[in-house]
Amino acid sequence: MRHLLTVALALVAISCAQAPASSSYLFVWAGDKDKTASDFLGVIDADPASPRYGAIVASIPVGESATFPHHTENEMPAGGHLLANGFGAGKTWLFDLTHPEQPKILTSFGARAGLSHPHSYVRLPNGDVLATFQYAEGAQMPGGHAHGAGAALPAGKVAAPAKPSQATGGLVLMTERGDVIRSASASDPNSPYAYTYPYYALPMPAIDRVLSSTTDMDDKNTPATSEWLQLWRLSDLTLLKTFALPPGPRGDEHKLTGELRLLPDGKSAYVHTFSCGLYLVRDLDTPEPRAMFVKSFTKADCGVPAVSGHFWLQPVPYDHALISLDISDPEHPREVSKVTFGEDEGPHWLALDATGRRAVLNSAGSKPNRLYLIDVDPVTGALTIDDRFRDPGATTSGVSLTGKRWPHGFTGEARPHGTVFSRR
Repeated sequence: MRHLLTVALALVAISCAQAPASSSYLFVWAGDKDKTASDFLGVIDADPASPRYGAIVASIPVGESATFPHHTENEMPAGGHLLANGFGAGKTWLFDLTHPEQPKILTSFGARAGLSHPHSYVRLPNGDVLATFQYAEGAQMPGGHAHGAGAALPAGKVAAPAKPSQATGGLVLMTERGDVIRSASASDPNSPYAYTYPYYALPMPAIDRVLSSTTDMDDKNTPATSEWLQLWRLSDLTLLKTFALPPGPRGDEHKLTGELRLLPDGKSAYVHTFSCGLYLVRDLDTPEPRAMFVKSFTKADCGVPAVSGHFWLQPVPYDHALISLDISDPEHPREVSKVTFGEDEGPHWLALDATGRRAVLNSAGSKPNRLYLIDVDPVTGALTIDDRFRDPGATTSGVSLTGKRWPHGFTGEARPHGTVFSRR
């Protein structure tokens, strides 16, 4: 019996050793810097035990160039299908990544429910997708580009009632293939704020609410200072309230509301701004939500954050850094760790694997155009750059996306944006 138990344990050990590592691929949504070759989704080996660690293993072109590849979903959905937008073209692609080294395009679509230029996608527990669309259908490609892509920030004028350069968009609840279930305009007749363009929507099913931010991707729309948030009822997408964040100590931290993340209580949220402020919003299940300033970061254009356990991870491009905050006390976030990159790096997009212990960060818009992997300690929040994730022969960490040969034939300078881990 003891001999049989020993054999069984040995077989289990062998099986575990042969099992694929968790989150062993990265999916990179990218475009050609010169805007001539097709935009594409690339696949990179992210298995630390693999001899190909950091190598390109697959890619698939979408057949269109200069669409401005921008946001994907923030994490890989369980079903293996990933949504990504070509924001400048106002178009969405749905990729089948169930077999990571054989990516496929399932479908693509444009405007929905009279709304155009999709920006962010969030899955609901039943698999439906809540998406923000920035403009009304018929809008042209914005004259400027996104905050967080190397763009200058608006001048900071207070928005007054006036005719916006683009009619505002709204929210669309849809299937992943773009079949509309419900939609609603972000135009609020009860609000004096004319410049509200849906940027990100945070569904809160436990309290039947959605909170959305309002930064216009067109950085030439300088009156759109976008300090506004909008509160909706999730069940029917009724717009309940448009309200502003209060100014921070610098006077501008509240402008350009961006990413929102749910806190552990399920009814409060943190709001990041592209003016490098961090705000706590509470009482979202009441008619009068409360927003309070809790933290500022250096200067402007702070990138896409992530939450790992009770740690807030914030890319800060002007510090060339990724910062970890302990948010156990959400009113008093406390910095616990910081990693820095080269002075020509502008950290922007950040995403976590399914464990929350690995993060991928890119430097979209900066010279090196690299991807980095960062280990996150789940107990202390300490950050460590994974030095093994690097190009062959390189003396520094990170994988460059310039001058690489992608399997579909591209060899130029790839500009990455949305980048997520696989689930296996």
